[in-house]
Amino acid sequence: MNQEILYQAHDSVARITLNRPEKRNALNDVLIDELKQALRRADADKQVRVVVLSGAGSDFCSGADLATLQEISNASVSENLKDAQSLLELFSLPRTLPVPVVAAVRGRALAGGCGLALACDLVLAETSARFGFPEVKIAFVPAMVMAMLRRNVSEKRAFELIALGDEISASQAASIGLINHVFEPAEFEAGVQTIADRLRSLSSTALSLSKSLLYATDSLSFAEALAAGADINAISRMTAECRAGVDRFLKKRSR
Repeated sequence: MNQEILYQAHDSVARITLNRPEKRNALNDVLIDELKQALRRADADKQVRVVVLSGAGSDFCSGADLATLQEISNASVSENLKDAQSLLELFSLPRTLPVPVVAAVRGRALAGGCGLALACDLVLAETSARFGFPEVKIAFVPAMVMAMLRRNVSEKRAFELIALGDEISASQAASIGLINHVFEPAEFEAGVQTIADRLRSLSSTALSLSKSLLYATDSLSFAEALAAGADINAISRMTAECRAGVDRFLKKRSR
């Protein structure tokens, strides 16, 4: 039996690949469980400084597997809650990792697949990529993924995407702030590698503190966010990496 998730770590970069290309990497229980295990494996590996998440074949992830959707429709309330909780854990994991998690998207990233991409810290796309939340077309609600969507685009854009259920191109997604960068097919792999290399060359402590503070401010008032920033500011000054960085800067300025 094929593994639903492929994992490879090299030069401080963990590459996690959704491996159901014949099903457009649709989410089922096995893939979700293996993906959570892979993310936790990367978290536990102190050599890993960046995680890159991609899909095998022509698509990133088409959302929930059709067989899974059929099971859900016939499941009990408790079974549906358990399934939803498993998805909640998956969508939460990328933000809890101290290292940057990058989604590298080719082809379709739809419904839960789009939510999975948005759960990552950066989203890089090939020009072939398509993004969308078509759940309304089957009378379903993009419920959990809305938490990510609403934090990436304006309220009006978010409503349009969830209410009409249309797919948008990579260039459209970039223009509304849904994703970060778009690459031509011939430049995609090199573009992803370049950004991964830039991230892994930076201070892991500074990136970790910056990431945790950025997401913590979601639930803070302005005054609370400033106070949290002051705490992180003081902590970061005391790290060995910061002290070395300041020393290098001062020596460069004195030349």
